[in-house]
Amino acid sequence: MLALTIAILAAGGVFLILQRGMVRIVLGMGLISHAANLTILAAGIPRWRGEPFPSRTPLEAAADPLPQAFVLTAIVITMATTAFMLALAALGRSDDTRSAEDPTEQSPLETRARSAKPMPQASHRVARVSQRLSNSK
Repeated sequence: MLALTIAILAAGGVFLILQRGMVRIVLGMGLISHAANLTILAAGIPRWRGEPFPSRTPLEAAADPLPQAFVLTAIVITMATTAFMLALAALGRSDDTRSAEDPTEQSPLETRARSAKPMPQASHRVARVSQRLSNSK
């Protein structure tokens, strides 16, 4: 049952990462992170064991605390990464938006993806790049 849960989380994460929206990518990264955490726990705990406290449980029946520490650290790192990526998603532009200043120009933050077309030769950006190239020679 745990392996099925890990597979569903990983598949859902990969599906979301392959989508175009930044928020979906963030959610997909979170799902893959949860799948990795469950994989670490499943690999580190072959069967459910007692608490890892020697005063309460005999040492041979205690769970190994190292995978639990790894997962706890991974959760903290995932939360920080998710907050950072959500901030980027909120502050940046989405895939298909144009600049508010000049809707005809290509934004430097815009991904071109499937709608890639050459910029017109009359564009001031093309002129600026060609001027820089001629000055560098």
